[in-house]
Amino acid sequence: MKRLQWPSWMPVDPYILLLLGTVGLAALFPASGTAADVASGASTAAIAFLFFLYGARLSTREAMEGLRHWRLHGTVLVCTFVAFPLLGLAARGLEPALLTHDLYTGLLFLTLVPSTIQSSIAFTSIARGNVPAAICAGSFSSLAGIVVTPLLAAVLLGSSGGGFSADSLLRIVLQLLVPFVAGQLLRPWIGAFITRHKQVLGYVDRGSILLVVYTAFSEGMVRGIWHQVSAVRLAGLLVVEALLLGVMLLLTWYGAKALRFGREDRIAIQFAGSKKSLASGLPMAGVLFGAHASLAVLPLMLFHQMQLMVCAVIAKRRARDPEVTGPDSAAGTRGATGTGGRAGGAGGPTGPARSVRARVSPDAASRIAAGTGRRSG
Repeated sequence: MKRLQWPSWMPVDPYILLLLGTVGLAALFPASGTAADVASGASTAAIAFLFFLYGARLSTREAMEGLRHWRLHGTVLVCTFVAFPLLGLAARGLEPALLTHDLYTGLLFLTLVPSTIQSSIAFTSIARGNVPAAICAGSFSSLAGIVVTPLLAAVLLGSSGGGFSADSLLRIVLQLLVPFVAGQLLRPWIGAFITRHKQVLGYVDRGSILLVVYTAFSEGMVRGIWHQVSAVRLAGLLVVEALLLGVMLLLTWYGAKALRFGREDRIAIQFAGSKKSLASGLPMAGVLFGAHASLAVLPLMLFHQMQLMVCAVIAKRRARDPEVTGPDSAAGTRGATGTGGRAGGAGGPTGPARSVRARVSPDAASRIAAGTGRRSG
C-alpha cells in the first residue's frame, strides 16, 4: 500500500501541530513536583543526545573543506549574531505599545539564537545552491552559538535573562558542545550505523524538542505566567516577526550579491543566515530564563514555523530561476564568481556542491523539506 503523506497544500507542518498539541497538553496536565523534576532531567538528557547525533552526522571531511569558505561563513555569522540582534534592539521601541516586556524579551532572545542545520541544507538543496556550504555554515553557527548566544544574552538581556553566570554558560557547554564533540570523535565507529538508521533516529530529534517544550510550558503553567499574554499581543508579535524575517531574507540575498558571491553561495547565505534554530534555542532558554522559559521560547516557536513556510516557497522559486532552468544554465553555473570557485573548488560549481546535488534528486529534496520542521532545525 502507498504510504500516507501529509498533503502538500497544507501550509502548517505536521510537526508544528505536534508542538501546539504539546503546549495544550502542558496547559491541561502540567508536570509538577517530582514529575517536573523527572521531565526536566529527561529533557536535558534528550537534548544532549540530540547534539551527540548532530556531531556524529557531520562529515569531518566536509567540515574541513568548508573552512575554505571563510568569507561565506563569516557573512552567515555576521547575519546571525550581528544583524539579527541589531534588528532585535531596534524593536525595543515597540514595547509596551505593541509587545509586553516578556514578549519583547523573547523576541530579542530569538535574534541571538544560532542558525538552523537541517532546514538550511534542505532548502539550499531544493534551490540548487551550495549544499556543502550550507552544511558547514549551519554547523559552525550552532557551535559558535553555544558560547556567543549566552554572552550576547548577558550583555543585551541583563537581568531579563534570568541571571546569566559562568555556571549557566558551563551548563550550556556541557549539554550541547560536549555531546557534539563526542559525536564527532565517535563518528568513525558509529557513522555508518547512524546513516543506516537516520529515519528512526529522526524521531529522537522530534521527541527531544517536544519533551523540552512540554517541560518549559508546564513550568510556566504551574507559575501562572500565561495569563500575561492576550490574543492582540500575539497578533502584534506575528506582525513583528514577519517584518523581521522579511528584512533578513532581503538583507542576506542582496547583501551577498553586493559582496560579489555567486548564485550558489548566495542561496546558502540566504537560507543559513535568515533562520533561527529551535533545537538550539530551547535548551538555552531553559538554562537562561528558568521559570519564564515558556514565554521566552514562544516567539522562537512562531518564527520557526514562519521561516519554514516562507523559505519553502522561496526555495522552489529559486529552483526555477532562468539561469538554472534555461539552456545556458550549465555555462552560467561554471561562470559563477562565488567564493567556492576562488577557493580551489571547495564547494564551488565544480567542487563538492555539484557532487552533493547529484546525489540529491528533486523528489528527495522535496521529502527533506517536508520533514524539515519535524527535525526542528
